[in-house]
Amino acid sequence: MTALQATSSLGSAASTNARAAKPSRSPLMWVGLLILLCIGITFVARGYQLFQATMVISYAIALLGLNILTGYNGQISLGHGAFYAIGAYTTGILMEHAGMPYWLTVPAAAVVCLIVGYLFGRPALKLEGLYLALATFALGVAMPQLLKYKHLEAWTGGVQGIVLMKPAAPFGLPLSEDQWLYLFSLFVAVVMFFIAHNLLQSGSGRAMRAIRDHAMASEAMGVDNSHYKAMTFGVSAAYTGVGGALSAIAVQFVAPDSFTLFLSISLLVGIVVGGVGTLYGAIFGAIFIMFVPSLAEKVSKAAPWAVYGVVLIIFMFAMPGGVVGLLRKLQARFARAR
Repeated sequence: MTALQATSSLGSAASTNARAAKPSRSPLMWVGLLILLCIGITFVARGYQLFQATMVISYAIALLGLNILTGYNGQISLGHGAFYAIGAYTTGILMEHAGMPYWLTVPAAAVVCLIVGYLFGRPALKLEGLYLALATFALGVAMPQLLKYKHLEAWTGGVQGIVLMKPAAPFGLPLSEDQWLYLFSLFVAVVMFFIAHNLLQSGSGRAMRAIRDHAMASEAMGVDNSHYKAMTFGVSAAYTGVGGALSAIAVQFVAPDSFTLFLSISLLVGIVVGGVGTLYGAIFGAIFIMFVPSLAEKVSKAAPWAVYGVVLIIFMFAMPGGVVGLLRKLQARFARAR
């Protein structure tokens, strides 16, 4: 190869590397379009439809938290419904007994769940795999009973729960209560997804994934496994608590029987359907756990959970990598076809 050819080859390679290194605007464009579409729903949907959309947002935030724990850090939890309940009750208690504004109870729920999640996750570090799953399972089973405990009834309302008032739009905005709450929840979701994206792209996010892939190797490379595992559990609980807080404001009611073990199982199903270890799979998982059970009941009132199980099995066979995994395969095929 002559010097001219070598120079040309190096220049071509540098140009290719520069194009590869240049950040693509396509993902940002799709995210922007998705946000605009969600904002447009405010003025198209009405009443119960807006309530359903708000609940999808609350579930998506909770699923994002569970996916950070399970998908990105490799810790299995069967009791995240407990943190969803803690977030909901934190909002309910602060609004009912402390008179705190609804918008301030959401970060308060995040802080409370962060602390509880960290305190639970620290001793749970001695457990791994199925043993950790059983420990979280026990937490999910115990939480409804703890909320009914007689010495806590003055705060939790016991079996009758707490009734909340739906907030009105501030500053005289011409929006209904449902429209405002949906937009408020959407704003919180955008902030939470932005924080999660930055966290997972940071050194802490890489440490989480290193622990998931090979804990012993990550520790040998200087990663403090105990610290990152406990903090990931706390962050995951905080996200789930924010989802619970938003659901409490939307439903206007919290009661122990609303947070049974089935909620924890539904959250786990949601991350599998959306895509384990994916950021935006939480959105598809939230849509699934919000609408599929009601659709199954419409198909068969006698055995709705049988229909739900069949739909879930079909999903797993057709999309083993979840909805996001399927979309990535279709995108790769389309790129090869071009």
